[in-house]
Amino acid sequence: MRREEALLLVKQQITEHRYQHTLGVMETSIILAERFGADTAKAELAGIFHDYAKFRPKDEMKEIIITQNMNQDLLGYNSELWHAPVGAYLVEKEVGLTDPEVLDAIKYHTSGRIDMTLVDKCVFLADYIEPGRAFPGVEEVREIAKNDLDLAVIYALRNTIFF
Repeated sequence: MRREEALLLVKQQITEHRYQHTLGVMETSIILAERFGADTAKAELAGIFHDYAKFRPKDEMKEIIITQNMNQDLLGYNSELWHAPVGAYLVEKEVGLTDPEVLDAIKYHTSGRIDMTLVDKCVFLADYIEPGRAFPGVEEVREIAKNDLDLAVIYALRNTIFF
């Protein structure tokens, strides 16, 4: 799928502010993928679609989690986490993307997971450090991400847990 087509599909699903964030995540995903040897095309595509379901109604996301037999534990956590696995599902069903590495990077971009792939890490971290983000600790993680992907992911996770 071409970048322009993917961006057009996403733009129809999210707010303008979130679209600007998505552009930042896309570009940062590409930079990180190039820097650390991940597949740039997959990182770009996952970066574009990472927030595809962000503004879906909570009732719709809850229904998808239940009917698609996703991890039911999700329902016990903050609903901000729901859009990632639901987004991966909807990107496959509505957009037709089937690459498991792209779908997994979308699915785990908010939570991470054990044994993350390089693409997973690039998209997870890009969502955290893209240029539009401004919060305590983000500059430190940006600096670490210049040299050490794994350590940057660890710091991003640590900061998120503390938050």
